[in-house]
Amino acid sequence: MEDREREQALLTALTTEHFVLQTSRSATITESVGRTTVFLSLLSAGLIGLGFVSGQGALIRPYLAAVLPTLVITGLLTFARLVQNMVENSLDLRRIQQIRAYYQERYGAGYEFFADAVGSGGPMRAAWAAVGSRPGRLSLLLTTAAMVAAVNALLIGVGVALLLALAGAGSTVAIVAGVVAALAAFVVQLTHVRRASISQLS
Repeated sequence: MEDREREQALLTALTTEHFVLQTSRSATITESVGRTTVFLSLLSAGLIGLGFVSGQGALIRPYLAAVLPTLVITGLLTFARLVQNMVENSLDLRRIQQIRAYYQERYGAGYEFFADAVGSGGPMRAAWAAVGSRPGRLSLLLTTAAMVAAVNALLIGVGVALLLALAGAGSTVAIVAGVVAALAAFVVQLTHVRRASISQLS
């Protein structure tokens, strides 16, 4: 095969790969939105149900015993998948930036169409720049996974406080323990997100 034919075949393959990667990114984003919506809808339904049974003291405990663990488990599973989606999305974006860098180096001399893909820091830095962000702890707080992690932490904190209150602990002790548990749960989840993001940069 002549060099020109090979070049044309490679360009066709890269164009196809670019399209496939963008489709994959769209799929991961759509799945993240769908899973988050389901979880928050379940949470909303749980709070509405709590409003209905709040006037009947005998029903509150069994209701919370059934609903709260369900919400926590669903929230943790949602969080885990959102982290996976975040990593998949970032890796797809990284590969897209590598293809765009090839476009710039091979065909874009003198143009700025793909110049951001060949900046300093490699394709992953370029990928972060393409979505108007930069890697760091603060940027992780803006992700959907961090939002669900915050809700999970609140649910865990409420659960710990309720358990201590039912066990006879004072309200102050129960509240303080619940706050500590919520903060610890949030930190653990953010640490998981941080490790996942570091692994994709390596």
